Amino acid sequence: MEASFLLAKLITLVLSLVVAYLAYHGYRRSGQTPMLYVSGGFIFIGAGAICEGLIYHVFGTTIASAALVQAAIVSSGMVLVLISLTK
Repeated sequence: MEASFLLAKLITLVLSLVVAYLAYHGYRRSGQTPMLYVSGGFIFIGAGAICEGLIYHVFGTTIASAALVQAAIVSSGMVLVLISLTK
């Protein structure tokens, strides 16, 4: 993989995990369940950020199928964040 592409993916992963940690910390302090959903959502979003390239290179799939898996994972994270906003 190209170094700049890998760096951008790693930055996205680290930032999403920091947000997830902060949301989980907020959940532990306040006991507000929506914060737990935000935390889980950002974990999925961060995992989705790196999974496309990994699936493509490790399993040798097509880029379209790797992108489909990534979209499903990121969409799951967005659904969790949406649930947290509606509670």
